[in-house]
Amino acid sequence: MNVIGSRPDGWWRDRAGAIERLVGELDRWAGGVEEAVTVMLEHEPRRPLAAEHVEVAWAPQAGRNAADGEILRRLDGWLAEGPVTIVTSDRDLAGRGRARGAEVEPASAFRRHLEDS
Repeated sequence: MNVIGSRPDGWWRDRAGAIERLVGELDRWAGGVEEAVTVMLEHEPRRPLAAEHVEVAWAPQAGRNAADGEILRRLDGWLAEGPVTIVTSDRDLAGRGRARGAEVEPASAFRRHLEDS
């Protein structure tokens, strides 16, 4: 939601649609990069999300910062496979991720990068 929320385009009127659009954009972008890409959602999407190049995952438990917690839970496994970049605007997640060895890219910077690709 950090990436979606970095552009005030009315996404809050249609959260499900905003998530679908983001997954589509990420999937197109990920088709041209070598890295594995996971988009972590706060909860299971209402409709299946089609993605060929992106893993769509979600927090198993709902609640405040549920997706952040799931990212941190998976982080050591991802780091064992290679470098990891967490895209977030959340200071706590960024700090905790960096402390464990991940790189961090601000959501707004990633959004611009995604749109320029």
